[in-house]
Amino acid sequence: MKRTFLSFVGLLLVLAVAAQTECERLLRTSPHVVSVEAIDNSVYPEKYIVKIEQNVNGTNSQNGTFTQRLIVGLKGLDRPTVMVTEGYFAHYALNPNYEDELSRLFDANVIVCEYRYFGESAPEGLSPLETVKRDMEYWRWMTVDNSLADLHRVRQSLGTVFHGKWIATGISKGGQTTMFYRATYPNDMDVSVSYVAPLNRSVEDGRHEKFLAKQVGTREERAAVKAAQQELMRRKTALMPRFEKFCSSKDYHFNAPMEEIYDFCVLELPFALWQWGTPVSVFPASDASDDAWFQCLTDISEPNYLTCPSEFTPFYVQAMREIGFYGYSCKGLKKWQSIKTAEGYLPRLFLPEQLRSIKFDNTLYKRTCKYLKENDPKHIFIYGEIDAWSASGVAGWLDCSKKKQMCVYVQPRGSHHARISNMPDEMKADIMSRLTEWLK
Repeated sequence: MKRTFLSFVGLLLVLAVAAQTECERLLRTSPHVVSVEAIDNSVYPEKYIVKIEQNVNGTNSQNGTFTQRLIVGLKGLDRPTVMVTEGYFAHYALNPNYEDELSRLFDANVIVCEYRYFGESAPEGLSPLETVKRDMEYWRWMTVDNSLADLHRVRQSLGTVFHGKWIATGISKGGQTTMFYRATYPNDMDVSVSYVAPLNRSVEDGRHEKFLAKQVGTREERAAVKAAQQELMRRKTALMPRFEKFCSSKDYHFNAPMEEIYDFCVLELPFALWQWGTPVSVFPASDASDDAWFQCLTDISEPNYLTCPSEFTPFYVQAMREIGFYGYSCKGLKKWQSIKTAEGYLPRLFLPEQLRSIKFDNTLYKRTCKYLKENDPKHIFIYGEIDAWSASGVAGWLDCSKKKQMCVYVQPRGSHHARISNMPDEMKADIMSRLTEWLK
């Protein structure tokens, strides 16, 4: 009876192994992969959650390891592979209907790489809200170079599975990561596509304020935005009870008094409006009700953005350390404000006290600029003309006229939603022609 039972168990094991597809088998046997879980989807023939072991300290294992979450969609082992260099969480890719734009356009595999310290890719499995309680030693390893070492290991490991051309791509901070990855590991990828990727030179870069005040949209639109800010500040006393009630009902917590948080919501309004392409026609008339103006403010500049701690605390650590951010202009608003200045707002509002001593280092910025100026990789940059992040993008200074491969495309009146699929026909055709040639 015992021998029969053992034989039955052995048969089940054989059947389980036989049920594995070739892709799953290869994933499970890839270097550093610790788990593979098949998940339902309606787009890819096969889709998996793959966990890969990474070093907390980049290329050095002495400081411990953690598991990074990857979402892998299969179109074919010899098809091109799109590596999405996500800048934050990857949970959206679990959606059964998810499909990356480049994967769809080129019938390619996809590997969505969750960024370290986000989601299920945090050392010791801590949630983002728990990580803020850690000491500086924990945050020491939250660097761009370490995140790029993560991507390099993914490329080396899953390169044993997928044998076609490789494309790195990302949106916003993810597009920024694609850019950093190309500059640091130039031979890992055949092609790179960065969507709406900023390249900031300091914690408060300085170019965004000028862009919003003098360059974006039309003169009339910019005047309408400033008038809306001033109207919201004039109504501050009337709107504060609504604002406090709104934040209390949502259990928001801030690092500054509520009146100052209101000020920063008004300061954020132009950036948020132009980033997402919201038309200035959304502003109520000057004689509209307080309720209408309050609704307008919270629709465009929701105060949850200013909460601390938040799930985006790891990003703000990086912004302080080397990625940078944008500043605010208080011009025309100071007489109503509770704050004396907006300078230094990022550490004050977005970081717990123990992390505010981080100093900015522009080495990453200079290294990336140098690489892009001196090299000509197969790299496409896509921006939206009115997107506030475009102010610190490469479109303003990177001269591609003498380059044979690298190109920058700016969608007219485009926002942070600028993609290949919504580009003007001529631009879209040129992008597709380049990518098709590069992926042969």
